[in-house]
Amino acid sequence: MNNELQEKKYKKIITILSVAIPLAVAALFVIKIPNVEPLRSLPPIYALINALTAVLLIAAVVAIKKGNKKLHEQLNTTAIICSVLFLVLYVAYHMTSDSTKFGGDGAVKYIYYFILFTHILLSIIIIPFVLITFMRAKLGNFTEHKRIAKITFPLWLYVAITGVVVYLMISPYYI
Repeated sequence: MNNELQEKKYKKIITILSVAIPLAVAALFVIKIPNVEPLRSLPPIYALINALTAVLLIAAVVAIKKGNKKLHEQLNTTAIICSVLFLVLYVAYHMTSDSTKFGGDGAVKYIYYFILFTHILLSIIIIPFVLITFMRAKLGNFTEHKRIAKITFPLWLYVAITGVVVYLMISPYYI
């Protein structure tokens, strides 16, 4: 199969995932597993996974700038695995637990909600960017990979870092 056909096939999958993942996460606020003990230990774990993702992304950029394509690929693949693991744990937590309300007030409340809003919005937007960037590298289209990676990297890094910030800001209010 030539690259054009492969890319067309992957773009269909990317489109489906880019719609299905946010819809599934949105459903969490309605769907709860009854009679299950809340998984309260998960938020610090998935915050740590977000922190690890940020470190992996930065290391991947350093690796490619040094010309180490193999390490760059391994680090980015691991970052994608971390993001998937984060998503699974996030879903597990929210299917067993109610959302935690932020208890701060004043300026910190507005800062928190700004960070939360941008984190959520960009976490939706970043899905197709990550998948397209990864696909272009896998298909050997490195010119286009590099072009979109310049957008994907800062967005994904922002989402990973703000995930940790949101956790740190809301953690005092977990029940």
